[in-house]
Amino acid sequence: MAVDPASFTHRQLLSDDLLATIRGRAAIHDRENSFFTEDLADLAGAGYLRAMVPTELGGGGLTLRETIREQARLAGAAPATALAVNMHHVWVGVARYLHERGDDSLDWLLAEAVRGEVFGFGYSEAGNDLVLLGSRTEARPDDEGGYSFHGRKIFTSNSPGWTRLGLMGLDSTDPEDPRIVHAFVTRVGGGFEILDDWDTLGMRASQSCTTVLDGARAPADRIMRRLPPGPSLDPYVLGIFTSFELLLAGVYTGIADRALELAVETSGRRTSMKSGKAYSQDPDIRWRIASAALALDGIWPQLDQVAGEIDGQVDRGAGYFRATSGLKVRATETARYVVDEAIRCSGGSTYFNRSELGRLYRDVLAGIFHPSDDESAHAQVAQSLLGPLAE
Repeated sequence: MAVDPASFTHRQLLSDDLLATIRGRAAIHDRENSFFTEDLADLAGAGYLRAMVPTELGGGGLTLRETIREQARLAGAAPATALAVNMHHVWVGVARYLHERGDDSLDWLLAEAVRGEVFGFGYSEAGNDLVLLGSRTEARPDDEGGYSFHGRKIFTSNSPGWTRLGLMGLDSTDPEDPRIVHAFVTRVGGGFEILDDWDTLGMRASQSCTTVLDGARAPADRIMRRLPPGPSLDPYVLGIFTSFELLLAGVYTGIADRALELAVETSGRRTSMKSGKAYSQDPDIRWRIASAALALDGIWPQLDQVAGEIDGQVDRGAGYFRATSGLKVRATETARYVVDEAIRCSGGSTYFNRSELGRLYRDVLAGIFHPSDDESAHAQVAQSLLGPLAE
C-alpha cells in the first residue's frame, strides 16, 4: 500500500526559540560531560514527552512520522539530547503501535507518559548480538507473578532522567521452555545501580550509563510479554523494533541536516586567497556540498514512506524487520558521510572541540553502535532473500 505524499504534512511541537535555547546548551554539556537536565524540563513543559500519545488520551497526537521529523529538528540542535529522549519516544511509540491495533496492554504507559513519567530503554547488553532474540540478564520469577532482574545493561540513555525502565531478561527455570521476559521497573523500586561510567567520544550529554541490575523487581502487572527466545512476530517485539529503528534513523538524519546547513553557511563566509572569491564559488567545494545533499535527499523519502506505512497500519509482517533495519543503516551511514563532507568543506577550524561541526563529527559516530548494526542488517536482508542459513 503506497502512502499519499500529500498526507506528509508535519505538525511541530518544538518552537524555533526552544530549539535555539537547547542548541545554546549543547556545547556546554559536551564539554562538561553533563546531563541535559534543563533541556528535559523544557521539553516536558512543551508537551514533547507526550507527543505521540493519542489526543483522546491526553497527548499531542503526533504520528510516528511526525515525531521522527521533530526528533530530527531536535537532533540538529542537540544530538545527545535527542538521542536520550528518543528512548522515551520508542516506548510511547510501542504503546501507541499496540493501542492502534487493538492491544491495550501498554495503555497504562500512555497514561503515565501524560502524567509526566519518563521512560528509559534497558535492553542493550555487552556481547549480546542477539539483541531482542536473547538475553544475558537473568529474570527470576517470584511467587506473585512478578520477576526480579539480575544482570548488566549498557548504553542506558537518559540514565539520570528515567523514572520507568523497560527491560528484558531470560527466565530459564524450565530448561525445556525458556522465556524472554519483557517488563518495566520503577526508579523508586531499587534493586539496581547506575554506574558513573559515561566518558565517551560523543553523545556525552545523553549520559547512557551502565545499569547493574541486582534484584530490580517488576510486579505481575508490569510483565508485558513472556516469549520464546528467537525471532518473533509478536506485535510487542515488532513495535519495539520498528519504533527504535525509525526514530533512531531520524535522529542521525537530523544531524546530517544540520551538518549540511553548517557547510553551506561556512562556504559562504570563507574566502579563498587564491581566487578572492567565497568558497561557495569553488567548484570542488560545490561538488562536495552537492554530493552530500544528493545522499541526504535519498533518506527522507524512505523515512516518510516506511513510517507512514506503520502509521497507516500497512501489514508488511516480517518485512518490516528488513525495511527498518536497512533504513537505520542507510540513515546512519549517510549521516556519517554528510558530516564528513561538511567538515572537508569547512576548514581546519572544525578540528577544534569548540566547533559545532567537530562535535557533530564525534556524535554521528555513535550511529554505528546502535542496533541494527551493519552485520545484522545484512543478515536480515540475506535471510529475507535466501532463507535461513543451513544448520
